[in-house]
Amino acid sequence: QVQLVESGGGLVQPGGSLRLSCAVSGVTLSTSVMRWYRQAPGKERELVATITNVYEAKTYADSVKGRFTISRDIAKATVYLQMNSLKLEDTAVYFCNAVRVRGAVRDSYWGQGTQVTVSS
Repeated sequence: QVQLVESGGGLVQPGGSLRLSCAVSGVTLSTSVMRWYRQAPGKERELVATITNVYEAKTYADSVKGRFTISRDIAKATVYLQMNSLKLEDTAVYFCNAVRVRGAVRDSYWGQGTQVTVSS
C-alpha cells in the first residue's frame, strides 16, 4: 500500500520560511518522480516543483524559482520542499505526488495535503 503523508504546513508571515515534508511508503524514491503541487481556493492545482528519480533533476514553477528548493532523502524515504521568502500568494494547500516508473507504466499517488497560510 502506497502512502504519502505531508507535514510542516502552518501560518507564517510574509518573508518567512517553512519546510514541508512528504513521508513516503510503499514506493521507493529512486524509482519515482516526486512533485509538489499546490492549490489555492478557487484555483486549479499548480505544479510547484519536481525532482526526478534517477538523476535528481529539479525543476520549478517560475513563481517559486529562487525561493523554493525541492530535495529528497532516500534513506528516510522523505521529500522536502524548503520555502523561503514566502509571499501572500503562496497561500495554498500543498500536495505531494509520486509517479512510480516501471518501464512504460506510470502509477500516480497523492498525499492528503498540508495547508500553508502566508499572512501578516
